[in-house]
Amino acid sequence: MARHAHPPFLLTAPVASIRHYSGEHAAHAHDHAQILYALEGRMELEVNGRAAFVDAACGMVVPAGVEHGFLASPGARLLVIDAPHDRSGVDKVRRFAVPGALRGAQQAPVDGGDAGNRLDDLLDAPRVIARRDLDLAHVREQVTRHLHEDWNTRRMAALVHLSAQRFHLRWLELTGKTPQQWLRDLRLDAAEVALARGESLETTALRYGYRSASALAFALRRDRHVGARDLRRKPA
Repeated sequence: MARHAHPPFLLTAPVASIRHYSGEHAAHAHDHAQILYALEGRMELEVNGRAAFVDAACGMVVPAGVEHGFLASPGARLLVIDAPHDRSGVDKVRRFAVPGALRGAQQAPVDGGDAGNRLDDLLDAPRVIARRDLDLAHVREQVTRHLHEDWNTRRMAALVHLSAQRFHLRWLELTGKTPQQWLRDLRLDAAEVALARGESLETTALRYGYRSASALAFALRRDRHVGARDLRRKPA
């Protein structure tokens, strides 16, 4: 299911919006071109019968008249620009690298006056060839289930059959964090919830991958500027 406003029947200028998607949508085509990339989540696409995807690092141009269906992950948010079919640069299917300044869940909606500039930025972005998918949800699920274990970058990379170096670069592209930064945040988020529920510092440390209670206490103060006692005073 998609939640968004449809563009005017005949487009004379680009129209941009942030849209929420989930689930599957059958193949269809538009009289206008669409340029899209993910702010959160990802979308699997079938474009003219070929598999593709968009995420936070890779976007796609879907020309007018080209059939495309999609399957979106729950909670997916996409920046979509509907553009006139005769706009320069939107006549061929292509993937592009989303500029770093335009990535991220905190992107504000684009008003009418900025849609043309945003479109220009995306059409000027470098092309990218199809590359191996990286299943963020799978990595997160596996790491979360075994947070007490050691997770170096090589082990995470093996979950998606990439080298550690390639995984590091792709993870940074997609999340804005290195794998180890992301892991630290994941562990601290879980630890904060557990401590707020009244779990002991020692038990929490062992459950979420810290070698000792003092190591967890140090990480909380360094990265979250909070102590275990402060967390226990917060309502769960």
